[in-house]
Amino acid sequence: MEEYKEYDMTGLATLVAEGETTPEELLDAALSRLAEVNPRINAVVILAEQTARRNIARGLPDGSFRGVPFLLKDLGCEAVDFPTHEGSHLMANTHHARDSELYRRLAATGLVTFGRTATPENGIGIATEAAVYGDPTRNPWNPDHTPGGSSGGSGAAVAAGIVPGAQGSDGGGSVRIPASCCGLFGFKPTRARLPDGPYSGEGWGGMAIEGFLTRSVRDTAALLDATQGADLGAPYVAPPLEAGFGAATVQQTGPLRVALCDTSLSGAALDPACRDAVHAAARLLEGMGHMIEPARPEADHEDMIRGWCDIIACGTALSVRKELERLGRDLQPGDVEGVTRGAIAHAATISGEMYLDAIGRIHRFGREIAAFFEDWDILLTPTLAEPPARIGRFNHETEDFLHFRLGSGMCFDYSPFTAAFNATGQPAMSVPLAWSDDGLPIGIHFAARFGKDELLMSLAADLERAQPWFDRKPPGLFSW
Repeated sequence: MEEYKEYDMTGLATLVAEGETTPEELLDAALSRLAEVNPRINAVVILAEQTARRNIARGLPDGSFRGVPFLLKDLGCEAVDFPTHEGSHLMANTHHARDSELYRRLAATGLVTFGRTATPENGIGIATEAAVYGDPTRNPWNPDHTPGGSSGGSGAAVAAGIVPGAQGSDGGGSVRIPASCCGLFGFKPTRARLPDGPYSGEGWGGMAIEGFLTRSVRDTAALLDATQGADLGAPYVAPPLEAGFGAATVQQTGPLRVALCDTSLSGAALDPACRDAVHAAARLLEGMGHMIEPARPEADHEDMIRGWCDIIACGTALSVRKELERLGRDLQPGDVEGVTRGAIAHAATISGEMYLDAIGRIHRFGREIAAFFEDWDILLTPTLAEPPARIGRFNHETEDFLHFRLGSGMCFDYSPFTAAFNATGQPAMSVPLAWSDDGLPIGIHFAARFGKDELLMSLAADLERAQPWFDRKPPGLFSW
């Protein structure tokens, strides 16, 4: 199908429903594009073509995305038909005894899932260069640069036109960072909006949540409508939606009070390209009738980050220990990468009391940020402090976990905004509104009050109408 890449997921589903194409033809188109570009970007790392064809032959559910090709991140979203590596030699070829609730809901829409996309080991990186996949995953806008992480493979696959949308997850920005790097729309819902079961009660102390990377706002809205809601045994639930995400995309927002922050949340300077981009976004919002004023939350961001690191280290150590127990052996050289070894070592220094203190610091930060949003509807920042980093800058060779996360020029300097809203549980999104002078995407980040997902989605749709991005595509070998 020649025009495959000119459609979003909703558009392709409409073509199938109207008999203008078939699920087989769309899968063939996706596989053709994968063969063309994937060797250059290493985005799709587990291919399950025969599983996809078997599911088509059995008959797809008559859902909102019947026949649309789709990819899962190689981490979480457990499914019987789609084993995982989780970015790790230790976890490679993990098979799942039952489908996760998220996958079950996705499958019910009629999607044709045909593989999994690259992620850094255990999802703890902001670039996607896992050793288990051989080569780094590269950004279609410029292969010398990262597509971000940890859903970097999904971001690269969508940006390269292999699929119009893919699944991801976000524990510190892992949907929004690749969205920013790859010129895509990435939305992190309110905590507990999407199901975690049955494999998990919560991820990383409630900071991790599933999500999607898409080229259009309406696709993310439809995916969220199809998957949102508590699953059986969920430890807590998000506030109920009023009308749903799809309905929100056709409801314009009234004038919003928007706080413009053109530094990091700690007051550090940003790359001029990102600073200029967020000011341009502010002017766009002002032209749309919103009220913009400079403001920055008065909250202990540095304390939150240290608590976040402690929680992530403990979560990583637990995942590794459970896998070793399953295998019945000790950790061996080559099992995991340097950063993971560093996380395990750091976790060993954290007592139970210290872990609970880290959770308390995260919650305290959430209350400080909630107080800020009593006066503001939206916090506006760039998604990242600079344009997409070069390949290798955030590789996992070091065993100094805290330096990797907190060191000068490292992860939190590069991404000083996204993890804050995993900590608070608030909805947040990256919108592709800017590009650097050398053609790299620069995402603009928006956060709203806890539970106000629909307000944020309405704003996303307004922005898409005001400054469309769908037809902006990577250059050179990856253009179409």
